[in-house]
Amino acid sequence: MNNTKRREILTRLRDDNPHPTTELNFSTPFELLVAVTLSAQSTDVGINKATDKLFPVANTAHAIAALGEDGLKEYIKTIGLFNSKAKNVHRLSEILVEKYDGEVPESREALEALPGVGRKTANVVLNTAFGWPTIAVDTHIYRVSNRTKLAMGKTVEKVEEKLLKVVPAEFKVDVHHWLILHGRYTCVARKPRCGACIIEDLCEFKDKTEYAE
Repeated sequence: MNNTKRREILTRLRDDNPHPTTELNFSTPFELLVAVTLSAQSTDVGINKATDKLFPVANTAHAIAALGEDGLKEYIKTIGLFNSKAKNVHRLSEILVEKYDGEVPESREALEALPGVGRKTANVVLNTAFGWPTIAVDTHIYRVSNRTKLAMGKTVEKVEEKLLKVVPAEFKVDVHHWLILHGRYTCVARKPRCGACIIEDLCEFKDKTEYAE
């Protein structure tokens, strides 16, 4: 795919959704960090149901540290892997209290040193909470990038590397959200809704469908 076509794809996605953001409910960097850490192998809807109960009770590092691991489990037991996630979120809360006075550090190295926080989670927090031009590649972004040929790669790391290289600076802060939403609602895994896609004529996917419902 050439850069002219890439720019047009991104322009259309921007025009359709000028101010995209995550579908996880949050109001502070700490709430976002917790929600994203909990979201592995879970849906945003499921995470929001849990955090909508948790955050009114404990939405700071100090509060979750005080709540305790077992106390935290009671609020997140509806989500997958809640035992290990409770352990990680409780411990990262303790570390934030101990090292950063409860604040979320605006540092990739510091974030990735926290329990349960890998590169993708750090990218989401840096991007969505702090406005960094990072691109967190999940399964949706991996699929859309390869399927459209916007940025091809055999691993999520390679796709991230390619996106960072080919996406113009003006689009980098928001491209993560556009591609996730596009993959979640239009360019879905089993039967993409090509007939309802605003970039269908630019996409280089060979097996396009007419499905639009």
